Amino acid sequence: MHDLLLPTVSTDTTLPQMVAHFSLLEPLFDAMPDVVFFVKDHEARYVIVNATLVARCGRKDRRALLGKTAAEVFPSRFGRIYMEQDEAVVRDNSRLIDQLELHLYPGREPGWCLTSKVPLQDAQGRVLGVAGISRDLRAAEGTHPAYQRVAIAAKYIQENYAQPLKLSNLAVLIDMSVAQVERYFHKVFHLTPRQMLLKTRLDAASELLAGDSSITDIATRCGYNDHSAFTRQFKATVGITPSQYRALLHPQAAPSDQ
Repeated sequence: MHDLLLPTVSTDTTLPQMVAHFSLLEPLFDAMPDVVFFVKDHEARYVIVNATLVARCGRKDRRALLGKTAAEVFPSRFGRIYMEQDEAVVRDNSRLIDQLELHLYPGREPGWCLTSKVPLQDAQGRVLGVAGISRDLRAAEGTHPAYQRVAIAAKYIQENYAQPLKLSNLAVLIDMSVAQVERYFHKVFHLTPRQMLLKTRLDAASELLAGDSSITDIATRCGYNDHSAFTRQFKATVGITPSQYRALLHPQAAPSDQ
């Protein structure tokens, strides 16, 4: 789905003119229920949103999002990390490509997506805003010719996520080269094998955080040598620490990453 990735735009138009240009894409992205599409100004305020984003935020009308930042739209801990991403794209004129993220959807249902954000520039290279997409991750329904073999490797990862991942072992398991494993994983699952390992580990951690196990114990059970490495990876992907995530599930719990 890389064909949906928006390129950096360089024009001599103003932001309102650019917004009018991107507005032509709204009907296309409105027709994709598994894709969030947005354009924001240089202060990270929404100027274009598609129907999927509106629904994810629990709103009925897109006008409820326009002019607001992610920090004003999403739960505070998640909204803050999304806004920090936007600010970094504008400040550093940088691109965020296929960032694996765990989102809490309405009803506190967790879901995985790949998020990409790119700067929108004028002819002088000044950043006028941010455009981005966030794609839900769903496995192919067996339509790819390599699906059956790649599914065996995916099952192996899901059953052995607490162990270190060696691509050479996966390659032997399904009789492919390492290059083929990586290529077909991305075609079928839109993830690299290592991203799938990370996703599987954090899926397991998210479930365990609903219980009473300590952060250290959860880290060990999910394949991390120490709880600090686990906490760093969890926060880098989810946007909050494990204890903060636990607090979302159990508001009465006191934050602690010990």
